[in-house]
Order: sequence, then structure tokens, then C-alpha cells
Amino acid sequence: MRVMVLASSGNVERQTVMDWSGGFVDCHCHLSAAEFSHDIDHVLDEARAVGVRAIVAVAEHSAEFEKVIYLSKRYPQLVFPCLGVHPVQAANPEQQRSATLQDVNDALPLIEQYRDELVAIGEVGLDFTPRIANTDNQKEEQRQVFIRQIQLAKRLGLPLNVHSRSAGRPTINLLKEQGAECVLLHAFDGKPSVAMEGVKAGYFFSIPPSIIRSKQKQKLVKQLPLENICLETDSPALGPEKQIRNEPKNITYAAEYIAMVKGISLEEVINVTTKNALRLFPRLLHVLQK
Repeated sequence: MRVMVLASSGNVERQTVMDWSGGFVDCHCHLSAAEFSHDIDHVLDEARAVGVRAIVAVAEHSAEFEKVIYLSKRYPQLVFPCLGVHPVQAANPEQQRSATLQDVNDALPLIEQYRDELVAIGEVGLDFTPRIANTDNQKEEQRQVFIRQIQLAKRLGLPLNVHSRSAGRPTINLLKEQGAECVLLHAFDGKPSVAMEGVKAGYFFSIPPSIIRSKQKQKLVKQLPLENICLETDSPALGPEKQIRNEPKNITYAAEYIAMVKGISLEEVINVTTKNALRLFPRLLHVLQK
């Protein structure tokens, strides 16, 4: 059984619909976050109950890698690991800083160690938010950190799970310059016209549950072809309600809102976005085709 979400006038109501043989793929989720440390089993049970078949768990820094791998081994038919160095590094939210080459140098040996278990390299990318990167030197070092990981992904034959806050066009341009072909741009915050440059390059864009309250995401989905759209939750962030912990089960909000914006059925959204996820993350195929 799964859940369909009907969005109307900002309100969301749930109703049960007939069983379907497919399922959702959450293409970008932070299951290793502290917010899930006390009830991860319950969170994943609820995700399965709404039809989530696979969760791509991303890392942000090397200290998180072991936990992501542990979760993928503890839930081998549901959780799939991504390792990478996020452009924003932090011991805690008050100490956020721009990523450095030392961060990626520390991470690369661990990524190599787990290379055969990974479905992608991520979360990687650029973040030019002024409080994070307010100098040309910081932005350039972020670019170099990103380039190192693009090159690694190409060498390992893995896709990239990409962050691009306040840096949509620079991120897409750098990906194209480096010859990256298999790319997911998660929770893209740029203009639809910039996103279409990624579409022309064959990139995918994953949409979170926050679309129900984000005019930017709604405009983005109107422009993006369904063939370039995937689903994500970015849990515990970007949920349907501000300041409330997001969870993988909330992927239904994103799917139903996309169906409403596109004027198509929920079944079509699930079918196409799951096929897109399998094209993007081929290592999921052995699970989702069972």
C-alpha cells in the first residue's frame, strides 16, 4: 500500500490508493544526520509503508562516511551510500565554513576504500552563499574541491549528487567544462532558464517536498521535462513544513505536487521519476527490479 498526497490551497491531505508494483526512490537524503539517531528504524518503516523502495544516503564530510556505510549495511535493500565533500563544512551549525583542499585530501582515501559499495559521489558542489564564500579565493578553492571529486567520479564510473546553492550557473558550467555526464542537481535553487542549460547537458534535477511551499521550485518544475526530474527529500531538511523534521516518507508530497503542476497522474510521476533514478544510479537496478 502507498499514500497519495493531494495538494490544494496550501493544505495537504492524504488518502490511500491502490497498490502499485513500482515505488519511490529518494535520490538525496541525510539519514546519518543526528536528527535520526534515536528513531531510524521507525523512520525507515514509515518510508517503506508509503512505497519508498530505495534511499540514496549522502554524506557531507569524511567524519560522516563510516555512519553512512554502516546504515547501508544495516539496511542493505533500502539504503544506498554516497560519499563526498560538501562545499560547506562544519563541526556544528555555528562553525560553518567553505570547504578546503585539505578536506578533500582527507576524504579521498576513504572514498576509494568504499568505491565498490557506492552508488554515487556526493554530496558535492558549490555554495556561494555570502556568509560561506565571500572571497574569490574561497570560491576558487571550492571549485578545486569540486573538480577533484568530478574527476574521481569519472574515474570510478559513478554519478555525481550535486549541491549548488546560490551557484546554479557556475555549478552547471563547471560540470560541463569537466565533462561530467551523469549528474543529479539536488534541490536546485536557480532560475528555470539556468536549469534548462543542465537539461541540455542531460542532467537530472531532484525535487524535495518543500515544493509545496516554494514558488521557485514550482516554477522550476513547470519548465523541467519530466524525463529530467527525480524525487528527493533532503531529509531532515526541506520538508513540507518549515522547522519540522523532514523524513523519507514525505517524498509523496513532492510526487503529488509535481503531478498537479504537470497535469498528469501520480502513477506517471512515480514511473518516470523512478526510471530516471535507475538511469542515474544504475547500481540500484538489482534491487528495484526484484
